[in-house]
Amino acid sequence: MTASPLPEAATTAIAGTASPHPDDPRARRFLRRVAILATFGGLLFGYDTGVISGALPFMQFEDRPLTPLEEGTVVSSLLFGAALGSFLCGRIADRRGRRGLIGALAVVFFLAAVVCAFAPTIGVMIAARFALGLAVGGASVVVPMYLAELAPAARRGRIVTTNELMIVSGQLAAFVVNALLAAVVPEHAAVWRWMLVVASLPAVVLFFGMLVVPESPRWLILHGRFAEGLAVLRRIRTEHHAEREAEEIRRHEERAVRTPLLTELAVPWIRRVFVIGLRIAMVQQLTGVNSIMYYGVQILQKSGFDQQGALIGQIANGVISVLATFVGIALLGRMGRRPLLITGLIGTTTSLLLVGGASALLAGTPALPFVVLSLTVTFLAFQQGAVSPVTWLMLAEIFPARIRGAAFGLAALILWLTNVLVGFLFPQLVDGIGISPTFFLFAVVGVGAVVFVERCLPETRGRSLETLEAELRERFAR
Repeated sequence: MTASPLPEAATTAIAGTASPHPDDPRARRFLRRVAILATFGGLLFGYDTGVISGALPFMQFEDRPLTPLEEGTVVSSLLFGAALGSFLCGRIADRRGRRGLIGALAVVFFLAAVVCAFAPTIGVMIAARFALGLAVGGASVVVPMYLAELAPAARRGRIVTTNELMIVSGQLAAFVVNALLAAVVPEHAAVWRWMLVVASLPAVVLFFGMLVVPESPRWLILHGRFAEGLAVLRRIRTEHHAEREAEEIRRHEERAVRTPLLTELAVPWIRRVFVIGLRIAMVQQLTGVNSIMYYGVQILQKSGFDQQGALIGQIANGVISVLATFVGIALLGRMGRRPLLITGLIGTTTSLLLVGGASALLAGTPALPFVVLSLTVTFLAFQQGAVSPVTWLMLAEIFPARIRGAAFGLAALILWLTNVLVGFLFPQLVDGIGISPTFFLFAVVGVGAVVFVERCLPETRGRSLETLEAELRERFAR
């Protein structure tokens, strides 16, 4: 299966539906507010996955530090929850809608963060982290899907990747909070608990924010609530574009036959698109990004930094992630998804090779910690500027409308299970074979990811969701 140009008929169809159009300034402002409020789910996703890198070195129960196995279990318990949450919430979102589900996830975020902070035993911590993962996984699916269904085609890339910006901003906030608390109360046994409880604050904003934003207009129209869907579109489009888009969605729905996901996957073109989505999800995690996000402090300590230096160094990783995401958002408005993803994967793979080589060749030298830090920063520049934004964006737009929630949920399930594998095995691999071979292993996988994207990934930029579905049907049915 190769990436070939789209059929001429499909390309012609694009011109009338996806060309940029002037929005009412009030509609733009309203859509921007909705995006900011919804992406507090991404902020929580980022904080709750990033905070653990600073909390782990301080975490202890029964007056002893955690073993490598316990560290892997604490980290991966959230990831197991995220895998289940993404799968369940994708299906719930298809049945019950997007907005209310995000509000419910805010409640889970709040309660689970509080329980994590006050966990008396490692068993309670693991259970609370699993519950927190349910919310993280649900937000990872529902928020970008909600944004993709609200955004006009010409601005979908920028709006959906606002969520990625909030994710990395959440991670940066976690790294800063970790370093500040460690500096202010370095000897306090409960400092890690304070790091964890901060996550409850954005959850409050997310909950109340969901009370004032609209439901997805596409979900409303696809569930027979045309007038409500049109009313939402009129708030985020000009009148003419709102009516035209609502009619396009309704015509698309009238042609669609609702069947269960497994039945849909029996259709060859849908199955091929679905498999591509699963492979995109795996690629994003197998780059090894979360080995740095979850264990970045330990990596920097092993390279030669002391604990406080490693915590400060992790802030540099967070800063470059935020800056790179800004660059990625700008590039998505100018580049196709495929070339941007290929560029990002080449950059991350090269960085992994260099980390492995430096760890082997410069072991024990004063230069090693600074070389490793510069290479992790370079890795994250490519990952967060290209690989991660394109992954979440394509997963939000590539699946057919009638199975979008369930298919996105399954793809996210695979993504999070791959994340579990990386998060759980990384400390074991480093302990067993060392840092250099571990990063070389990630680099080999990166080469395979570049080949997959070059050969198999379709381009999705600049199409309405309905036009994109028609193109993929025509392309993969041949």
